[in-house]
Amino acid sequence: MSVPADGPGRRTLLAGAVSLAGAQLAGCSAADVVSKAVPASTTPTPGPFPDSPKAAYERLMKGNSRWVTGALEHPDRDPTRRELLAAKQQPYGVVLSCIDSRVPPELVFDTGLGDLYVMRTGGLAVGPIVTGSVEYGPMTSETPLIVVLGHQRCGAVAAAYKSLREGKPLPGNLQAIVAALRPAYEQAAKDGGADPVETMAKAQVKLTADALRGNQDLAPLVSKRDLAVVSAYYSLDTGRVEILNGAPA
Repeated sequence: MSVPADGPGRRTLLAGAVSLAGAQLAGCSAADVVSKAVPASTTPTPGPFPDSPKAAYERLMKGNSRWVTGALEHPDRDPTRRELLAAKQQPYGVVLSCIDSRVPPELVFDTGLGDLYVMRTGGLAVGPIVTGSVEYGPMTSETPLIVVLGHQRCGAVAAAYKSLREGKPLPGNLQAIVAALRPAYEQAAKDGGADPVETMAKAQVKLTADALRGNQDLAPLVSKRDLAVVSAYYSLDTGRVEILNGAPA
């Protein structure tokens, strides 16, 4: 179907041309008009660095509330932020979470570039390299918060639970995950519960957080209240992060 010569498209173009011509007569270029119409940054910045565990915790949880309700701000996600961070970073939080594709910490907490150190392993399995990576922020840049984030219906935990219950090793290096989750399996057996896999997943979160909170490098920071280690659990159904223990007072 052809568009009439005096149709909306032509009128819009003519109006734009008149506006630009008027701007040029007033001593402004078309580029000036465009630059004034479009802000340099379209994403908000959340404020200064949270320099206490409580401030960092509150910012993260406010971000999760936005995720749950859909009132997302998408902070710190523009070229200006990228340029500011090119020389140096100072994240205010560390998140150790699962590799599950449905639980990306940056989205779950509505954060952006430079806000979080993130480590992700199957079922929150840890070892010296992972622990060292978690320690990096608090020990080198005064990051005041660590969150150990498990989640609902964790496939890695379910596979480890089945392997341990049936005595059938998983193939390849997956067995290393099973070995790392054995203490959580044993704790879940003691705790009981209607869903043993969920019980095991939460046990793994708590055991991991307890180990970080009490290790020889992080314990002094925790005792001075310069660092909080929080264990948390993410609901796939609601998007909400439930705090299990360790929230800073």
